[in-house]
Amino acid sequence: MSRPSWDEYFMSIAKLVAQRSTCLRRKVGAVLVKDKRILATGYNGAPSGLAHCLDIGCLREKMNIPSGERHELCRGLHAEQNCLIQAARYGISVEGATIYCTHHPCIICTKMLINAGIKKICYAEGYPDELSRQMLKEANIELVQV
Repeated sequence: MSRPSWDEYFMSIAKLVAQRSTCLRRKVGAVLVKDKRILATGYNGAPSGLAHCLDIGCLREKMNIPSGERHELCRGLHAEQNCLIQAARYGISVEGATIYCTHHPCIICTKMLINAGIKKICYAEGYPDELSRQMLKEANIELVQV
């Protein structure tokens, strides 16, 4: 019996977290980790206490907006955003942390992760956002597909 690597372990947790997503298009989960300890988790969905797309339908589908475009026209927060917000809410520093995401971060999340001091991003699935990749490279953030 072999144990999963740390990357496999935390990515499996990110995939489990994604199951809580209320997005009708893409279920995304994220886990912030530092020194092999979980700092915060997040999944994509509407802000706390507000109606979810799962309940009222997807605004982006109704407006025929393609994936990866017009992020502001969505009720939901991204998993990475919710991770950072949870850490901030409870006073947890994320500087120097690694984030495990089920999907490569979009440009909006990328900019937030850079400014939060995240040093490494591990992701399972790709996402069509070349600017995000360019900015992560420029910021010297390690990017690993797990």
